[in-house]
Amino acid sequence: MDTSPHKSDFVYINEIKLHYLDWGGNGEALIFLTGTGCSAHLYDYIAPRFADRFHVLALTRRGQGESDYPESGYDIHTLTKDVLDFMISLNVNKAILAGHALAGLELTHFAERYPDRVSRLIYLDAAFDWRDILSIAGKDPSMNIKPPERKKEYSSIEEYIDYVKQTRPDLAQVWNELWDQSMVFELDKNDHGYFVEKDTFDIGKALMETTVTYEPAFASIKIPVLCFYAMSNDPGYPSYLTEEQMLAALNYWKTAWLPWRKKNIQKIKADIPHARIIEIPNGHHYCFMAQEDLVYEEISRFLGE
Repeated sequence: MDTSPHKSDFVYINEIKLHYLDWGGNGEALIFLTGTGCSAHLYDYIAPRFADRFHVLALTRRGQGESDYPESGYDIHTLTKDVLDFMISLNVNKAILAGHALAGLELTHFAERYPDRVSRLIYLDAAFDWRDILSIAGKDPSMNIKPPERKKEYSSIEEYIDYVKQTRPDLAQVWNELWDQSMVFELDKNDHGYFVEKDTFDIGKALMETTVTYEPAFASIKIPVLCFYAMSNDPGYPSYLTEEQMLAALNYWKTAWLPWRKKNIQKIKADIPHARIIEIPNGHHYCFMAQEDLVYEEISRFLGE
């Protein structure tokens, strides 16, 4: 049930409809941008905590959540222009941008392309150069292991949620009613009355192409920057892996995935020496949910300076 004190609405820009949430508040605009496939509703807990000092908003990217699902427009220039046009439509001249995961691309490109429209950047496990991610992820042995039963249709939203929790224990670790609400927008109903996942394969492919081809110009960023990194040794692999598969997957995580993340932290320190880096031991990728109080306190400190 949606109980967060926000207004849920849409803007019509670039011939599409984009969904956003508005928690109100006075002061400079603080805009949260979503990660891949996520709805702005995932910010329903942390975002309103800033409404006493800022005008707080969250935007759902095209191709996900309640926003439209056009066939094109998933290149970095269009995605970033969507953010700008969203601001223009709401008469926001300048904003603080906070983004999770994929939104790191939009934050970086926005600061490079529209430097006069952004005052600060907050990366929520999002400040990465993803261009070599496929070579890293391709070493993960768990990627080629399919669930024992691959469901394609579901009798209820609850059945779908249970299936996601089974196959994505990393999400189950931080599950709450915000995920329940977000999952509704993942589904369509087929002719037989069953729930099925929306056909977003082409959208995902286009976003991945953008992710692995975009070269972030971190060194061009001169405004204040706050970066969170979740440094967990528990990736949350599914229980249907055998002991041998689990050990292989954990070895990959420690010898390939974590070093890749540490390499990116060093890159940020070199390219943006003024950035504040917060590494969260045993942190979760969705740190703004799993470590909400810590993230809130660090953001408050950063914005108060």
